[in-house]
Amino acid sequence: MAPTDGDRRAIEAAIQYMADEDAGVGFLYSGWCQAALPHKKLADDAAWKIETDRVTLIVEPGRRNIPGGGMEWVGAPYGSRARLILLFLQSEALRTNSRDIELGRSLHMWLGRLGIPIGGKSFKDVREQAERLSRCRMTFHITAGDRAGLVNQNIVDTAMFVQEPSAEGQGSLFVETARLSETFFEQLRKHPVPLEESAIRAISNNSQALDIYCWLAYRLHVLPSGKPISVSWRALFGQFGASYKRIDHWKERFIDSLKIATAVYPHANIEVAPAGLVLSQSRPPVAPRLVSGGSPARAQG
Repeated sequence: MAPTDGDRRAIEAAIQYMADEDAGVGFLYSGWCQAALPHKKLADDAAWKIETDRVTLIVEPGRRNIPGGGMEWVGAPYGSRARLILLFLQSEALRTNSRDIELGRSLHMWLGRLGIPIGGKSFKDVREQAERLSRCRMTFHITAGDRAGLVNQNIVDTAMFVQEPSAEGQGSLFVETARLSETFFEQLRKHPVPLEESAIRAISNNSQALDIYCWLAYRLHVLPSGKPISVSWRALFGQFGASYKRIDHWKERFIDSLKIATAVYPHANIEVAPAGLVLSQSRPPVAPRLVSGGSPARAQG
């Protein structure tokens, strides 16, 4: 019997992960592993900002035209569905070595492999997040030592608009291809983080567990051997707690999500300490030979 709800969900995720024999690999730009989208819906005109010691992410919502009138705010992307769409776009771009990505059946099939049904409310959620991602503008401000860089552009150059299903339910999921912006594609090629699709599948409905898993996949394997580092609760709150006003309310939820994330990253060498987390060098989720054999991507940054 699991003592808490978080323990129960971690056990369920671990069982699903261990039973999954699909060895698929996905990729995410390293910036998204350090600063992520909101978990919950914001006001339609509200921008999203999250700031860590290395990365500041600002997501500005876009607008849509009102025929015969003015414009209205669309809102910033949020939640697990937006994260899964982003992961699909980046994985496909590296798999095909092209910033032009075929949507429609490809995304439909990929979401189906993750256990996301394309119908009813789920279809509406995917359609909404696709439009929010298409219209938003993001800025990554990245600091490394005494150097700083700015990545400031739309995620895609061409929009992802979801077609309504036909009366027979046979409508295609998306109308066109999507084209990643050139700057974002180049950053992705230089700094990809490989992730296990089976792990993503097991935690696909938990946006905070997804964020923690991606962060651990980015951080742990590059740590020096034999030199653990400590990350304080205050620093973790800055990165993962932007949706919460109080650190004590956030901490309990974070620890539950951490259990779920590490259930699908069994090699993660971490310790929960009174002052925060202690991170030690760990094997990456995806073996380097699988990365070099299945993608043009070679390194993380």
